[in-house]
Amino acid sequence: MEKILSIQNLSKKYGNITALDNLSLDIHRGQVFGFLGPNGSGKTTTLGIVLGILGANSGGYEWFEGKYGEYHRRRIGSLLETPNFYAYLNADQNLDIVAHIKKSKNDNIEEILDIVNLKHRRKSKFSTYSLGMKQRLAIASAMIGDPDVYIFDEPTNGLDPEGIAEIRSIILRIASTGKTIFMASHILDEVEKVCSDVAIIKNGKLLATGTVGHILNDIPTIQVKATDMMALENALKNMEGLTDVRRLGDLIECGISPNMKPEEVNRRLQQQNIVLGHLTVKKKRLEEEFLAITNNN
Repeated sequence: MEKILSIQNLSKKYGNITALDNLSLDIHRGQVFGFLGPNGSGKTTTLGIVLGILGANSGGYEWFEGKYGEYHRRRIGSLLETPNFYAYLNADQNLDIVAHIKKSKNDNIEEILDIVNLKHRRKSKFSTYSLGMKQRLAIASAMIGDPDVYIFDEPTNGLDPEGIAEIRSIILRIASTGKTIFMASHILDEVEKVCSDVAIIKNGKLLATGTVGHILNDIPTIQVKATDMMALENALKNMEGLTDVRRLGDLIECGISPNMKPEEVNRRLQQQNIVLGHLTVKKKRLEEEFLAITNNN
């Protein structure tokens, strides 16, 4: 599979602060790649370097396996900061300026505005837009020139739930056309819903990378409750097919092997005269895995 971006041993310091520490990462064509990390972890610094805005202290990166040389930037659409357009111009006028700057002549502005759900407000001044509308116009500007890859830095930052859902829908619509997306975000739920692959970074160091399914691990967990919690906990700890039995508030949570059904757990407990008052099954969420990885490093 073609590498869209290859980052090799990238390091960056700001004085005595190490923003990136020997970071290596590959992104392939068609991936929707989530770049996760706490604030200050090095996400924005990484994006700034690979876009040529910042310089690295050591290491390097390569776009499109080098085949476009110094002109690779023309094939990248990006959204890094708060949207900044001419307040007194409307969407059409602002996008026309972007197209002129990018020297792009064949854009279907109406189609782009339809994708970002702004066609009905295309003649409204930018100053009248809500934060979500401004963010959507910024995505529209990134689409000018029909880039092969999109880089988004916290695209849903500051938005309400409706705005977040709209941005998510737009990203999925862009991804459905085969475009590659590299998205930095701290909103774990959004990455889990949108991305095919994920990398987790903390203090400039890469902690984990892989498909979302691999990082999440497909092993489900069960949460149970009974009147005699001590007897329940002891029974679960001695039961084959269960792992990581632990108290979670007024519940007990444990991993359950793929070949063992929750009904079997309930049956075995009943054989020991333990009657469950609560049993739920859940898959491990990205937030839990993210916290487990970052807290251990």
